[in-house]
Amino acid sequence: MSSRGPYRRHSAQFKPQLCHDIRSGALGRRDAQRKYTLSANLIQMWLTQFDRGELSTEEVEADVVVDYEAKIAALERKVGQLAMELELVKKTPRLRLVSDSENSSIITGPKPAPSDGGVK
Repeated sequence: MSSRGPYRRHSAQFKPQLCHDIRSGALGRRDAQRKYTLSANLIQMWLTQFDRGELSTEEVEADVVVDYEAKIAALERKVGQLAMELELVKKTPRLRLVSDSENSSIITGPKPAPSDGGVK
């Protein structure tokens, strides 16, 4: 059984940029393998997709837009939830447990009421 590294996801911007650098000659395949610790098969797969036009910048931008839209939707849901909670808190009357003249503590509690005599 071989030891595999952690599963990594590469950004949609990284893949076409790397393929462009390899195709333009700015970076060799082996240099890319060493620099980014990628397998030769993965680089070959990306280059094939790049050559077919599957890793175009328009698709990358579309993926980014989809990601942003999902984040925006999640944030809008959270804002709605917090707004509802805030309205609920505003509508709930606050109970006054201790008057200003009384001092209370969790340990000691409120002051005892004065008695008018002994025990009967």
